[in-house]
Amino acid sequence: MAEEKYPKDLFLESIDRCMAKDDFITEFFHRFISSSEEVRKKFKYTDLSHLSWMLVRSVRIASGAIDGNPAALNELRQRAESHDRHHLNIEPKLYDLWLEAFVETAREHDPLWTEEIESAWRGILAHFINVMARHY
Repeated sequence: MAEEKYPKDLFLESIDRCMAKDDFITEFFHRFISSSEEVRKKFKYTDLSHLSWMLVRSVRIASGAIDGNPAALNELRQRAESHDRHHLNIEPKLYDLWLEAFVETAREHDPLWTEEIESAWRGILAHFINVMARHY
């Protein structure tokens, strides 16, 4: 009988499998930036190599914040502030496009993808998005 895993564990293991593929982040950004004209405009002058590091950091923060890790919660609040209407001005509606692009790309890159893993991704990233949107 297989050991039941927590959503956070499923998510982190999946992230690791995806990150093992050289083109994962590149394909995610291509999919996300292509998702709308508004997203294209937001990223027109963005250094995607720097943003790649930030993306991986963000998803790891999200998984820590789920458990109430104080350092992760603090960093998530800082990330939310940097993206609010007074700074980067990332409107909450754009996070839905981000989520879909991320999940679709992970589905293609994680060879062990299941509905349970997708549910873990969506649940953890929904928490992240909710915090970001509340601070907008």
